[in-house]
Amino acid sequence: MIPAPEDRADGPRVLLAGPRSFCAGVERAIHTVERAIDRFGAPVYVRRQIVHNRHVVSDLEERGAIFVHELDEVPDGATVVFSAHGVAPAVHDVARSRGMQVVDATCPLVAKVHHEVHRFTNQGYQVLLIGRRGHDETEGTMGEVAGMTLVETADDVASLEVDDPGKVAYITQTTLSPRDVADVVDALSARFPSLVGPHSADICYATQNRQEAVVAMAGECDIIIVVGSGNSSNAARLVEVSSRAGCAAVLVEDETHLDAAPMLKDAHTVGVTAAASTPPAIVARVVNALNPSSVEERVLRTEQVNFPLPSEVR
Repeated sequence: MIPAPEDRADGPRVLLAGPRSFCAGVERAIHTVERAIDRFGAPVYVRRQIVHNRHVVSDLEERGAIFVHELDEVPDGATVVFSAHGVAPAVHDVARSRGMQVVDATCPLVAKVHHEVHRFTNQGYQVLLIGRRGHDETEGTMGEVAGMTLVETADDVASLEVDDPGKVAYITQTTLSPRDVADVVDALSARFPSLVGPHSADICYATQNRQEAVVAMAGECDIIIVVGSGNSSNAARLVEVSSRAGCAAVLVEDETHLDAAPMLKDAHTVGVTAAASTPPAIVARVVNALNPSSVEERVLRTEQVNFPLPSEVR
């Protein structure tokens, strides 16, 4: 729990960004694993981390989930859940060939990007993915069709090789910063004037909301704590966005990592936010560890998004 007024100590003033922590896609993914265990029994295998947070993974392991990197670690015929970040069609093919019971927890917003890949490809476009190399979502999207090219920064654009400069389309990883995407799209548009993109932005609503909430409170803070795991793309973007807004930021996994931010001891006002994959309970533990003199919400907007569970576990 976040401290009540009568329980507060003599630490810094804390501002809590809103929205923060779990988004609808993350909640859907976690509930999917829980329901799969209840319906099919333990163990249930999960390819890659269901979401990028160590605490979430540990909690699900205690319930009977076994996390693996690839399907060659999963027995034939077993139940396997695909993570929220999505997988390539080839992974589905392997699971099908080995008789696995598949439950696909791909976030609907990631699935939307996959559909866009096929829509552009069917129209004869060469597709470019704006994303981060090595991220699970990027790997899954790149596997949707042959011939896709990954573009990480605007500096990559000059060296791109395309078959037809008049038939180039772009899509984006959902957890990037809108500013980073805009810089790359501007560079692509300058080189390929006929460039086309998705009808609506690929950047996840939750990613954008959390980034905008950080920017909105950055001017009031001496430092912003981003609670999240090191492999969380949207957590890393929150740190970057805060720094660009003029406020130093530090990424911590939980309250035991606060010592990694020595500047906290001189901070009078500390902002706290969390990646979309971070449990609210972990955020509360971080706030409690700060011994705050006061805790105030800075809610930019309220999210009311819900995604239905996969049909296999409804």
